[in-house]
Amino acid sequence: MRKDNRHQIINKFDISQELVDVLNQAPSVVFAEERNELLSLALGGPDKDLFEITYEIPGNGTVTEATVARCNNGAVVNYTDVYMRRRDPDCMLVADDSETDKPRYKDVMGEDFQELRNDTFEWLKTQKLLLLPFMAGGKKLGYPALLVAPKNAAFFAGGLADLQGFIPISEVPEGFKPRAIIYLAPPFRHTHFDGKQIVVHNRRGSLHELFSYNLYPGPSAKKGIYGVLLHIGEQEGWVTVHGATVKVITPYDNELVIMHEGASGGGKSEMIEYIHKELDGRILLGKNLMTNEKLYLELKEACELMPVTDDMALCHPRIQNESKRLRVTDAEQGWFLRINHIAKYGTDPQHESLCVHPKEPLIFLNLQGVPGSTCLIWEHTMDEPGKPCPNPRVIMPRRLVPNVVDDPVEIDVRSFGIRTPMCSKEHPTYGIIGFFHILPPALAWLWRLVAPRGHDNPSITDTVGMTSEGVGSYWPFATGKQVTQANLLLRQIMDTSNTRFILIPNQHVGVYRVGFMPQWVAREYLSRRGSARFKEDQLVKSMCSLLGYALDSIKIDGTFLPRGFLQTNLQPEVGNEGFTAGAEILSDFFKVELAKFITAELDPFGRKIIDCCMSDGTLDDYIGLIPMKM
Repeated sequence: MRKDNRHQIINKFDISQELVDVLNQAPSVVFAEERNELLSLALGGPDKDLFEITYEIPGNGTVTEATVARCNNGAVVNYTDVYMRRRDPDCMLVADDSETDKPRYKDVMGEDFQELRNDTFEWLKTQKLLLLPFMAGGKKLGYPALLVAPKNAAFFAGGLADLQGFIPISEVPEGFKPRAIIYLAPPFRHTHFDGKQIVVHNRRGSLHELFSYNLYPGPSAKKGIYGVLLHIGEQEGWVTVHGATVKVITPYDNELVIMHEGASGGGKSEMIEYIHKELDGRILLGKNLMTNEKLYLELKEACELMPVTDDMALCHPRIQNESKRLRVTDAEQGWFLRINHIAKYGTDPQHESLCVHPKEPLIFLNLQGVPGSTCLIWEHTMDEPGKPCPNPRVIMPRRLVPNVVDDPVEIDVRSFGIRTPMCSKEHPTYGIIGFFHILPPALAWLWRLVAPRGHDNPSITDTVGMTSEGVGSYWPFATGKQVTQANLLLRQIMDTSNTRFILIPNQHVGVYRVGFMPQWVAREYLSRRGSARFKEDQLVKSMCSLLGYALDSIKIDGTFLPRGFLQTNLQPEVGNEGFTAGAEILSDFFKVELAKFITAELDPFGRKIIDCCMSDGTLDDYIGLIPMKM
């Protein structure tokens, strides 16, 4: 850790004079050389077991934002404000005058951002600081970036270092010119934003500034950097996809690469988890919530998984080739894993082992952490008595994940996930999606434009009803215009015609509670099929054209799945009546959301696809627009 030679180190960076002034005038600046130094700082030093992160707030006195406990397996962070334990989906404000569909700071706050920007720099000058250089998007294809943070928020810097990687200060090259800078200033959420999570994006030509006015890393260290990559992609003509990618190897050595996309809670991280089993080894496919009947599957041997990406898949043009398949690599160095589904020991042995006995100490959020104990990932922090926090997290450096793939991979199948509620005749909902559906490319594009956030979302503060997360499901993190991202996605899909598309629900299929079982079953089934194409008699046109093809049957290890799992109208509790009502809900929702994209800037071919939906086009109409490969 370097504290001296401050001026000599600062001179290595190609930064503005105002940042130089901040670093020179601060009481001290810490430059990290190793990861364990950041973890030690996160706990307030090597001799402390419990550290409180406090700030003086004018008019409020001393406010404790979070605590950090030293456990045997890492640092456990807990926020005193329940609201801070999940990402607020409306936390982004844009301060600059470049094109955007997002709320502008001056429109929301009624004043220019420059005054608060100056106040932020003045506050930082009074703080003991930590400066952390890193590469946004990875070492090989990424872009230089910096974090400027108060030293007492070192857990935040440690989390960012695990998520994005960091450059030891001795290895920073001369003339390091950041493309992005995060300024962390937590007290301002109290003084300026009524306690709300706010991250202000300020795009200043070749420099993307992020002012994080809260200590939850989701909107800034995680999704804020995602926004930086999306902005760069807009300028250069490519996309960072919101998806988890896994190479699947069957017991017969067949290989298939699946990338699973979707809004928060859509099952991205779960796609790279092994299939969950009961204590007796059986797999619970689902439980009928009206009859309490449980249906099981016995799987002799599951596929081997080799994770590639967990959340951010870089589709940089430098890694594409002539295969007509999308090629991706991980845009992150670590994964922000939500573990709310692990409520008891034995639920997910792999992640339990990685977290309880890690090779290096980890950073946990929203979990019960008693100093000197082992943090157990099924013991979630309580938001209130009897109500566990729905968003417990662990930041997992990808170097600690077994069988992780570092090189770019070609995507065979792109799946899209949606959280669905229970659906019945008496209470119809959009929970009419079968275990998985096969989509033509035109429909796959529409699903990415709409990207429903879905039922009972655990990751964000707003979970009421069916709402849209927007283009590619990454729209909450983008700073530009929706139509720009829509055009980029359409071009990407049309340029990668050998990649196929499917749609997968989670939580409920008709009246069955299924959790994430549909995507695990789809993964096992499709990987066993390998490159075999579907025959026409294996597919059934869904009664809802937005759902493409349903499957007539699925057989895994000699066992057929009940057809009601594949075509929910065949469930007696749903029937054609409940399905039709649910399809109408889904269709109406699509029409409302797609209307936002009908502008002069929309690709004319994209307009044809949207018009097809608006006029209740058939599945054949969509296939006629962009042919599909079965």
